[in-house]
Amino acid sequence: MIARIIACIACVTLSLYGFERVPKQYSLEFGGIYAHKNEISHESLPGATVLFDYSWQLSGLDGTRPASFITVPMGYTVFSGDSSLSILQYGWTIRHDLTKSTPVIPFLGYGLLLNQLHYEGDKGSRFGHQTRFDVGAEWFNDRPFHLFAKGEWSMTRFPVKHLEKKRIQLPNRLCFHSYQKRFSWLKY
Repeated sequence: MIARIIACIACVTLSLYGFERVPKQYSLEFGGIYAHKNEISHESLPGATVLFDYSWQLSGLDGTRPASFITVPMGYTVFSGDSSLSILQYGWTIRHDLTKSTPVIPFLGYGLLLNQLHYEGDKGSRFGHQTRFDVGAEWFNDRPFHLFAKGEWSMTRFPVKHLEKKRIQLPNRLCFHSYQKRFSWLKY
């Protein structure tokens, strides 16, 4: 009974003062990845990645300061070379615009993601942690779709469980350091 009364008061309050929706962005990113260090094949690995990102604006809603966004990305990366590696990644990222109301808006971002590593010859997959930092810019025009580009540095760590049977000498953790360049379309 008390919960219903509180819900009615909340509905009346929202109808009197109005309710504003938070701006959202959807982006689809395509790009290349270069893992310059990994302990599975002991060589640098190029690859390709695709990522979908859904974001909500957290600050700068009134236009007096640059916007900040929290995003939920989900991506898939395939590496080429002698080892068949693929990674499914998802998590949370934060992006800070550095200017406001200009045709080109530079931004900085950082994120914490979970990764599922699939390695040919290994049963199942492994979960790992990815820390990433990115820098880029958005180009605004009169269309509903906007173009942006970013460069990204990330470090990913995976446990080395089950690889000892293959007589591969690995440290206690499997680690990837990668650089990514992505070109994307952004929709508000």
